[in-house]
Amino acid sequence: MLRSSCSRPVRSSFQHWACVFLFFGLASFLSAEENRLEYSPAPPDNPLKGFVPYLSSAARERFPHSMEFCYLSLRELMLGYESFDWGPLEEKLNLARERGCQLTFRVVLEYPGKPTGLPQFLVDEGVELIRWEPEDSSQGVSFTPDYEDPRVRRALEQFLAAFGEKYDGDPRIGFLTAGLLGSWGEWHTYPRSDLWASEETQRVVLDGYEKAFKKTPVLLRYPAKEGHYNQAANVDRSFGYHDDSFDWATLDTGREEDSWFFVPLLKDAGAVDKWKRFPIAGEVRPELWKSSFTDDPHPRAQGFARCVEATHVTWLLDTGLFSHEIPLPPERKQRAIRAAQSMGYEFHVAGWREEKGAIQIRVENRGVAPFYHDWPVELFLGEKRIAIFDLQGLLPGEERLWKTAVDATGQFRIRVPNPMKGGKPLRFANKEQDGEWLILP
Repeated sequence: MLRSSCSRPVRSSFQHWACVFLFFGLASFLSAEENRLEYSPAPPDNPLKGFVPYLSSAARERFPHSMEFCYLSLRELMLGYESFDWGPLEEKLNLARERGCQLTFRVVLEYPGKPTGLPQFLVDEGVELIRWEPEDSSQGVSFTPDYEDPRVRRALEQFLAAFGEKYDGDPRIGFLTAGLLGSWGEWHTYPRSDLWASEETQRVVLDGYEKAFKKTPVLLRYPAKEGHYNQAANVDRSFGYHDDSFDWATLDTGREEDSWFFVPLLKDAGAVDKWKRFPIAGEVRPELWKSSFTDDPHPRAQGFARCVEATHVTWLLDTGLFSHEIPLPPERKQRAIRAAQSMGYEFHVAGWREEKGAIQIRVENRGVAPFYHDWPVELFLGEKRIAIFDLQGLLPGEERLWKTAVDATGQFRIRVPNPMKGGKPLRFANKEQDGEWLILP
């Protein structure tokens, strides 16, 4: 009625202003029906986002976090083609869980400066190991297996099938970085590119992860389309990516010599928007650890906030924040906390209303990325859970409206429990958040 009367030609100044006042009066009345909730930044140790220390970091408690990271060698976990020892992984998963953290990790076959990660049964069968030392001797000697050996391919295939069957969706695991191939599991053997795995071998790993992991997110080092010079195409596969030179070699400079930087690789692969479905993560470049979040940034730093905005990154390793050897005065810590809060999702319950035997709750994502896990949002009326909602896939700048019927009155509360026992709950960016619970006033 209001729309039709106001949409007719205005016959007089009086009629025009009458419509204006009526419209804004009604709008004010409708907005007053919604209970507005006040925004307040969510904590920097919200689960599955922010800065991440190594599992073994001595100073991990000096900065808030919700995940920890480690490497494991395939040698530790695989005793034969169909024989596995999950004990070393279980030990690390449980250690992180005891500290209230999910574990993110990478299984590797070679790590410069360390013994081979090739399973002993493959060594005994005669799989070749190539010993080489890079010009940068600080990296140490590498032992690269013959990735084209059919026995290596078979072992990778068997491992991934068993790995996924046992651990896909395990609530103790936050993310996996694919690993397995190349130095540090980073999918290269630079500068010995002649030792790098063929696309056929890479596809064994890509296929294995895709088949085995439907719930736990898996991240690759390099975005690649068909015809990439040394990476099998992965842009159309269900993987995210990790930028291991974050803030150093992240943004597009426009220079040909920097075409290996992360954002140019995303652009070249046609994967710029892939973050909307699959996570982006990485590691702050080690050269930046001492100077990040200070008044004297490294001259090569590209700008942390700019890199977050360009990549929609969810989490980053940064040993500098978790090392006693690098100072963390209060001002630097506060800057780093704001940086942690700027990554990933940030959900704010903006308002709610109850009417006609139903409740409506409006939630918005103020972060830079969605939430990639399927965690239930629980609505309670008093002590009774009355509904379960979903946050997965809510993109930055978007809203979602939750609705459910109610047949009683009382105190409404919302929580997003961590499915891992002892894990940190997901907390909203609301002043009304009280520990685990968001109280609807």
